[in-house]
Amino acid sequence: MRRRSMLAGVFSTVGGMVAGAGAAGATGSSGGDASPLRGYRLVNLAHVNDPERTNVYPGDPEFTVQTVTTVPKDGFYLQYVRQGEHTGTHWGAPAHFNEGQPYADELDTEDLFLPAVKIDIREQARRNADYEVSVADLQRWERRHGRIPREAAVVLWTGWEDRWGTPAFFNYDATGQMHQPGFSLEAAQWLVRTGRLGRRGALGTDTFSVESASDTSYAVSKLLYQEHRISLEILANLARLPETGAYVMAGGTINRRGSGSPASIYAFVPRR
Repeated sequence: MRRRSMLAGVFSTVGGMVAGAGAAGATGSSGGDASPLRGYRLVNLAHVNDPERTNVYPGDPEFTVQTVTTVPKDGFYLQYVRQGEHTGTHWGAPAHFNEGQPYADELDTEDLFLPAVKIDIREQARRNADYEVSVADLQRWERRHGRIPREAAVVLWTGWEDRWGTPAFFNYDATGQMHQPGFSLEAAQWLVRTGRLGRRGALGTDTFSVESASDTSYAVSKLLYQEHRISLEILANLARLPETGAYVMAGGTINRRGSGSPASIYAFVPRR
């Protein structure tokens, strides 16, 4: 109910800002002091896609940008962007790995707006690039921060975002195997079984995928993508996301029968 009230507040605030724009005059004020969001600040959790820097998951289409028109020549500027649905910061829909589960255009708005918690595993990931978050890790986090909210986005902060745009993000070994940390299958099963993810929850990470790169069966993703659960992947600026108390909203283009979307993902972070 709290999440639904928050979402309603977001929509009413945006609507109020639009409706009040004409009366705001030169100051641009729309009565912000009365906004239900005055207790939150907005944090961008997405990388900028750049054809010279964007790391693409092996086998996915390359990210390319071509200038189509320019202001001096055509009177307006426009680029042609070519990318996969999971390029850069993105969210994944249930149909990404599972037949019979919802496509991106079959999700509800509320599936893309969730309370968020952050699990900091940077130290473990520094010691072991294949580190998999355990049930004990999650239970230890809860003893310190309280129970993970139902239908939450549980976000891993691995430190991988600092490698973005470099070969170190892939972290290949001499045999060509990629190494990145993630959730263990047991931890994902616990989050689902105990109701913490609920029907609309999410797993998030600053790496390519919510499971470790050593799990080539994508077992965590297949479990996660059931009902209306989504993934939030290749996140950025996680230092600005608190351990608890924030909400995340995922945007992006909704394609017909989409597997997800490159996204602008924002966090509503409480002002302390």
